[in-house]
Amino acid sequence: MQKVATHNAPAQAKPHLFGLSLTALQAQLKTLGLPAFRAKQVFDWVYKKGVWDWAQMTNLSAADRATLAQHLDVSPLGIKVEQIAQDGTTKWLFTLADGHEVETVFIPEATRGTLCISSQVGCTLNCRFCHTGTQALARNLTAAEILAQVMMARRQLNDWPAQDEGRKLTNIVLMGMGEPLFNYDNVRDAIQLAMDPAGLGYGTRKITLSTSGVVPEIARVGADLGIQLAISLHAPDDETRTKIMPINNKWPVRELMAALRAYPLKEHRRITFEYVMLKDVNDTDAHADALIKLVQGLPCKFNLIPFNPWPGAPFACSDEARIEAFAARLSAAGLDAPVRKTRGEDILAACGQLRSESSGRNTVSLEFPSVVRVYGTADQRARLGEKVSVTFVED
Repeated sequence: MQKVATHNAPAQAKPHLFGLSLTALQAQLKTLGLPAFRAKQVFDWVYKKGVWDWAQMTNLSAADRATLAQHLDVSPLGIKVEQIAQDGTTKWLFTLADGHEVETVFIPEATRGTLCISSQVGCTLNCRFCHTGTQALARNLTAAEILAQVMMARRQLNDWPAQDEGRKLTNIVLMGMGEPLFNYDNVRDAIQLAMDPAGLGYGTRKITLSTSGVVPEIARVGADLGIQLAISLHAPDDETRTKIMPINNKWPVRELMAALRAYPLKEHRRITFEYVMLKDVNDTDAHADALIKLVQGLPCKFNLIPFNPWPGAPFACSDEARIEAFAARLSAAGLDAPVRKTRGEDILAACGQLRSESSGRNTVSLEFPSVVRVYGTADQRARLGEKVSVTFVED
């Protein structure tokens, strides 16, 4: 039995600006003897102009800039690796202050640019088809580190001072490393800053949070944020879902669907179900029919995701014809079910392929020898005949 607990970031010597709301910054400035209106000036420099070097904030006095530099951190994330795929998808491996690393992906399209950001270093969920699921959780990201991924991406894309329709980075999705609802408070604070008109000013339709089904936290997303909600479903029944997503042991399909039916959807909004197509696992007509029955009456759509392989992956992608037949069956029942185009596969930036090495641990299951051979320890490789299960430990 392997126990997995969540971990928070180490305390910082001084707060990072990206983790402070306008109100919090005003309060911070008051303790420093600075006027409250300075907070709005700082926000304008940082979130409207993309400047977070105190020396360049020229409408602040030199004395005030020196005080701010002494008490507030504005250091950027480090960039260890930047990779650009043949289709233009960009993946960054960002280095955090304590040496941990996270991956962030930008996906450009003709009418929008989507940034996929991470919420944790590693993950507790151990979803069998997900590359991140082979990396043990090191710790949660802070609100500042979550927002910093957006700030760094816009800097790298030369996306300042563009606002609204002029932006290259138009959409944000929390679909990177980690389970956002296991780090909810920090995710909420970061997203509220991203949506604040005084901050980055992204609308609720432009931000999507994806969860594997942390049932107790789902209602809070609707109440606090009102952003788009996506569910990593991947199977319509408990037997199949539990085999590929251990979280289903804690919150089975019935409980998940009850939470979704109670979710406060805004007018003309739908819940998105993400469904990775695994050959001979979850891709039969019977699975499609069960999905149709499962979501009956719920405003929703499906994103069918061809499985993106990674080293040691124990699954194969469903055949193209099978995916098309599955999509057609859902469509015939009145459900939107587009097949997501794979992006960034050549740099392991596609859905389910993100992984960093900085946690120093893994959560591979001995059920899948191919994964153990790539990511397992010497002891794990020696014990291929044993089973490892995951127990979720809450703070």
